[in-house]
Amino acid sequence: MKEYNQVGPKITTLRQGKKVTMEELAERCGFTKAMMERIEKGETLPSLGHLIKVARVLGVRLGTFLDDADHLGPVVSRKGNAQQGSGFATSNNETGSGLTFHPLAGEKSGRHFEPFLIDISASRSSVTHLSAHEGEEFIFVLSGEIEIAYGKELYYLTEGDSIYYDSIVDHHVHAANGEPAKILAVVYAPF
Repeated sequence: MKEYNQVGPKITTLRQGKKVTMEELAERCGFTKAMMERIEKGETLPSLGHLIKVARVLGVRLGTFLDDADHLGPVVSRKGNAQQGSGFATSNNETGSGLTFHPLAGEKSGRHFEPFLIDISASRSSVTHLSAHEGEEFIFVLSGEIEIAYGKELYYLTEGDSIYYDSIVDHHVHAANGEPAKILAVVYAPF
């Protein structure tokens, strides 16, 4: 298991605390048992869409997998003090992480949306698998160039560009032109 992939063990802990079997969780999320085992063991990085499904089934907010905080007041994130990143697969493929999420409000409990700095690695493949989940996303490009497949459209964004979309439409975010990129993303996922 890679050091930054602590999502799997958190899913296991939450699942066991709610007395849900791995088989039940897999079935309710629409996953195979084998896939759920790989996610919980940290062998496979779940996509954001997969993680949102798990959060809904377990009745927790998305940020629960990235933090354990209970701070009620404002949370300030200072430049250079980003939280440790968590890797996620960029799609349903299981070959590795394309996105590393750095939560910006991990200490804030009861939040309704998740702000992240996201490092997007250079694409290793030209094949993309679209995914969808409930909610909305706002993305602002901080550096580099990204391509967003959204439904049947392609959007190219460069530094300073932004996009806001409904996550229920099939989509995929990846670095463009074979170079890494950095984005600010705000994700709203109801539970």
